[in-house]
Amino acid sequence: MRVTIDKNDQKFLEQLHRLCGGTIQEICDDVGVTATAVRQRLTRLEGQGLVIREVVRAGRGRPHHVYRVSDAGLRHLGENYRDLALILWRSIHQIEDESAKRSVFSLIRDEFVRRFSRVDSGGSLDDRVRQLTDELESHGYDVGCAVDGSLPVLREHNCPYQDLAAVDPSICEMEADVFSRILKADVELAQCCLDGHAHCEFHVRETVEGTTPGAGQS
Repeated sequence: MRVTIDKNDQKFLEQLHRLCGGTIQEICDDVGVTATAVRQRLTRLEGQGLVIREVVRAGRGRPHHVYRVSDAGLRHLGENYRDLALILWRSIHQIEDESAKRSVFSLIRDEFVRRFSRVDSGGSLDDRVRQLTDELESHGYDVGCAVDGSLPVLREHNCPYQDLAAVDPSICEMEADVFSRILKADVELAQCCLDGHAHCEFHVRETVEGTTPGAGQS
């Protein structure tokens, strides 16, 4: 799950990484802020697992603390896949062989299904939707579930594929298909952030007997 931090903490983390770590005073000298401000940011980022504190013992002097970006912090700094995702998505659409193109999209869909597949298909529909909501949240999605009348509703408060969806809204249909296959239920995208709504809303219904969830979608 990606940790969300504000832009000032993000800039501070980037500066600490370029510095290759340092003491409080070394960081103050590099970023040009007070020791109090540096300690506050380090404490916050350390609490989020993005910074680690190491005890350094050198010679006969007193040991001192050095702060560095943690492995989780390095992953956080490197998690910017927007351009690559857009390039890959556009490249898939340029495949001329329609059968091959459908196969690639099916593989992508199936990978998403496997990623969020820890949902008990034997539970009630409400339980399945809540389990899927928990799964999505564990992967960093800003989601919630509610009941609209007698139907469970899954809401994404932020579009997880904003840039891709703006280029090709079919990714929204794929997402509904993924949810349908995971939940073993019919899932309808009732409203979408792309249309100016505050959130994407998926309505979930038990599958009509004799039909297959996600049937008819590639």
